[in-house]
Amino acid sequence: MKLGTKTFAIASAAALGLGLTACGAGDTAANGDSTRIGVTVYDMSSFITAGKEGMEAYAKDNNIELVWNSANLDVSTQASQVDSMINQGVDAIIVVPVQADSLGPQVASAKAKGIPLVPVNAALNSPDVAASVQPDDVAAGEQEMQMMADRLGGRGNIVILQGPLGQSGEIDRTKGINNVLSRYPDIKVLAIDTANWKRDEAVNKMKNWISGFGPQINGVVAENDDMGLGALQALKEAGRTDVPIVGIDGIEDGLNAVKSGEFIGTSLQNGTVELSAGLAVANKLAKGEQVDTKPVYVMPAITKDNVDVAIEHVVTGRQQFLDGLTDLTDKNLETGDIAYEGIPGQKQP
Repeated sequence: MKLGTKTFAIASAAALGLGLTACGAGDTAANGDSTRIGVTVYDMSSFITAGKEGMEAYAKDNNIELVWNSANLDVSTQASQVDSMINQGVDAIIVVPVQADSLGPQVASAKAKGIPLVPVNAALNSPDVAASVQPDDVAAGEQEMQMMADRLGGRGNIVILQGPLGQSGEIDRTKGINNVLSRYPDIKVLAIDTANWKRDEAVNKMKNWISGFGPQINGVVAENDDMGLGALQALKEAGRTDVPIVGIDGIEDGLNAVKSGEFIGTSLQNGTVELSAGLAVANKLAKGEQVDTKPVYVMPAITKDNVDVAIEHVVTGRQQFLDGLTDLTDKNLETGDIAYEGIPGQKQP
């Protein structure tokens, strides 16, 4: 989701074990028009890695320097990173939080010092954030569960792989899944547990479930593609290639799984687009410009019917897509649809 760093921050960042890379145009002291924006993400998932590229592209085009940090799923590490960025006097801070109920003192400190703090992709439960750029995760959970219900014909046994417990994405996607399940009494949940958005953890979790439930498992609902891909690996090793899997995010491997038929579908949360939008909002706030402080990213459903266009944007035509990202991001902020990228099924606002 975010990246970069400033040379002026190397000493304090090193103390926190942060990786730094200069991003943006020129030296801040020499160029008063540039903005310095700190970023801390929960972890370097495939989604975040893709989003990092989007932020780099937008930063380069808009004279933004980024201070990039990963919290490795540790709340205290993320709190220390935000404290460090506040002390550095960055112009704005973007947070992809480890947990929704965290960073209260840091949000208050940033507000007191006039530094806009913007949670992106995952929410913070605080009324004092300057803005919040979020996906509609409830709708995404409903969308993937409906895909599975349709495939199963409204009856069967499923297992559910959740994101990190307590993170807003996990909370809301689970809510969406349950909203749809409430309409299908003949679909039984055999097991539900977290694999922390991680492919390797999902492999192990799925192997345990295969051992425990065997042929009873009729479908896998994964709250992100990485975990769905981990489940796919475990099922292949067990010779269970007949089990349908659905995910969320639309990362490269997930899209390829949709194209091959190994996933029945996913919901495209293009990190490149979403995190670029978050950076654009934070940058405008840092400059004192007017901007929608609560834009919502609504994920389009991806199936075999439209997966080729998604693959073009995420993989095969990626550089061309990145080259046009700044114009797309700015136009989307104007229209209010920050998820629009011309995927078949999306409607131009």
